[in-house]
Amino acid sequence: MLPIRRGRRFSAFTGLLLLACSSNTPVGSPPTALASNQTLRFPIAQEIETLDPALIQSETDSAIGQNLFDGLLKFDGNLNVVPDIASAMPSVSVDGLTLTFKMRTDVTFSNGDPVTSADVLYSWNRAVAMQGPFATNLAAIAGYDRVAANQAAGSALETLLEKKDPSVTMSGLTAPDDHTIQVKLTGAAGWFGAAIAQPSVAGMIVDQKVVKTDFDNWWRNPSTLVGTGPFKLAAHTQGKSYDFAAAGGWWGRPRPTLKAVHVEVVGDAAEAESRYQQGAFDLLGYGAYGLPAADVVRLQSAQKAEVLLAVKNKTDWVSFNLVSDAHRPAGGPFTLDGGSAARDIRLAFALSIDRDKLAKTVCSGVSCVAATGGLIPKGMLGYLGDGSDPLAVFDPARARSLLQSADPSGAKTRGLVYTYDPDNPLNEPVAQFLVAQWLANLDVSVTLQAVPHTRFVTERLRGEYELARDGWAADYNNPEDWFDNLWGKVAGCPDSSCTTGYDTRAYDQLLAKADSEPVPGSIPDYKTLNRQLIDDVVYVPLFYAVEAFVIKPYVLGAGSNNMFDYWWDQIQLVSH
Repeated sequence: MLPIRRGRRFSAFTGLLLLACSSNTPVGSPPTALASNQTLRFPIAQEIETLDPALIQSETDSAIGQNLFDGLLKFDGNLNVVPDIASAMPSVSVDGLTLTFKMRTDVTFSNGDPVTSADVLYSWNRAVAMQGPFATNLAAIAGYDRVAANQAAGSALETLLEKKDPSVTMSGLTAPDDHTIQVKLTGAAGWFGAAIAQPSVAGMIVDQKVVKTDFDNWWRNPSTLVGTGPFKLAAHTQGKSYDFAAAGGWWGRPRPTLKAVHVEVVGDAAEAESRYQQGAFDLLGYGAYGLPAADVVRLQSAQKAEVLLAVKNKTDWVSFNLVSDAHRPAGGPFTLDGGSAARDIRLAFALSIDRDKLAKTVCSGVSCVAATGGLIPKGMLGYLGDGSDPLAVFDPARARSLLQSADPSGAKTRGLVYTYDPDNPLNEPVAQFLVAQWLANLDVSVTLQAVPHTRFVTERLRGEYELARDGWAADYNNPEDWFDNLWGKVAGCPDSSCTTGYDTRAYDQLLAKADSEPVPGSIPDYKTLNRQLIDDVVYVPLFYAVEAFVIKPYVLGAGSNNMFDYWWDQIQLVSH
């Protein structure tokens, strides 16, 4: 996890492509032989932290919450932004600063309460006032900063929200009538639609009538966990299980075939796999349930039809410290002021890594795949194309030649340290692989340094590391989420970017242009930004994350895209 997003968002980061979108196509016409018991069963690794959209952060909580809550917009299965509670995509003013949403009139919460524009205003203002992990998805709205700065909490905050107090009311968010929302932005933001479509979090709509009865804990009780989604909470046993039931008369499509979803908390992956084999679970992998790569390989060999491997929204790379100044004291041989020699050293470090071997050695060819198409994984907006990133080429002869020319005595690259945080169990074997590659292919000895996560983030942002592990998981399918948060002045770190110190005027100018443009017009500019990072050798690409799903053949419609598990209302169980 890398919780640094220009004062904005944060989330976890930890030859395969998306082999299938699901174990079958999402639900269309019902099959002729449905199972009589339409209860889907699967494990999650830990107790849910929260199901309050204003506070949801973890992948597990989000994977559950996306079936309980909706927003004005959503992502479809192919990660396109489409209407949800909104009846159509918003109209946009000529200057791009005002969005007008018309809402459907048939949407209700699971308790029957109608959804109106007042619920949208309440939900968004509440999310910003609470400043949860993804509150800044709404940061483009005029008045955001004032509401974000308020200090009220709990019942005091609820009182202010009911009064529509200016301290917790964004000036750019208004409701001309019960089914119209007008959003005024501080600047054109082509990414805003994707941000409010992110499942489960700040853009989702809650029922003020219910939330105000227990502002902090309403989501814990089945009678008050009220959303607009196709499922609702039926029962919960702390530390053991959650039971969800289809919401009767749900307004959306497709109507759920499943009648219930039973989720058990099983921390031991071996136990979960054993119970899957015994028939207690219908699938593994939903809710970010990580399966050990070795187990997936064995299952793949034994029963290939049940295993799905999906490239996700996560990329790992190596970062250099590119700036040496008062804020980034490490300096070293990689800095931009070192000119072409420093660039050649950075390029040598990139070309000396065999990424296919890395994926096989560290990930068993299962949990990751070589990152050869730029920073953004295949299947997401901004992907450069298979094999299009020259930094991902394995060319040890050229790497050694570059290094010999740039550092003939070896003095510049003597005593280097690669720093990583061991919280993610994959980070240590990756680090060991990298130093072995640099030694074998460059004859450069690099020392490993493991630093606890919190300290790692703090020291890394201060520029104390010459070489460091880096990574990102997209919040939503728009390249802005990558390029705003990781490089350039907009990232919001003192005098330099949040990751390496990289910042150029050309980057900042093009980024501002791309951020203001709607999709698809912005995508060429974002791709140009990635190529600029490549030309300047700002990073060393490593791999894209792959998640494994094991799905019984009788489960239709289950699976995943880059961003999220497919919704429960798309799943059917056939006779078996």
